[in-house]
Amino acid sequence: MWWMVLVGVVTGMRSMTALAVLCWFAWLKLLPESGWTAWSATLVAAIVFSLCALGEYAGDLSPHAPSRTSVFPLTVRLVLGALAGVLCAHALVQPVAGGVVFGVVGVLIGAFGGVRVRVWLVGKVGRDWPVGVAESAVALGLAVVAAMMVRHDIVQEAAARMQTVL
Repeated sequence: MWWMVLVGVVTGMRSMTALAVLCWFAWLKLLPESGWTAWSATLVAAIVFSLCALGEYAGDLSPHAPSRTSVFPLTVRLVLGALAGVLCAHALVQPVAGGVVFGVVGVLIGAFGGVRVRVWLVGKVGRDWPVGVAESAVALGLAVVAAMMVRHDIVQEAAARMQTVL
């Protein structure tokens, strides 16, 4: 279940990255999404969330970007983190409420912890741009790792079920 927290952390750092990666994994049939979550397995969803993530990466480097911990950006991150947690929970055949809770907890860690780390690193480096680019790269890497681990848990559970059948 802690992968859902990691997906939330990524959403707290970059609001669209986790959803973009989860949609790509679902479209590539690496995460089983069916029923109401089937929209995430479409190429359109993967492309739209990816374009939004790229726009966010560019916007984050602007000196006029709002703080991720102000009310509106944090609220959006909380909603998107809950949605990302639900997509993971659904793929893992776990309770949706757990996905919401773990996703939201992760968002709070990623948003508030991420801004503290970024301010500290900017103080060390002296410039915001390279730190912002590095943070985006870390968020993308963590999103891929989290999606891979969700996939791993799905495969492990399927193998365990097959073992009990045989």
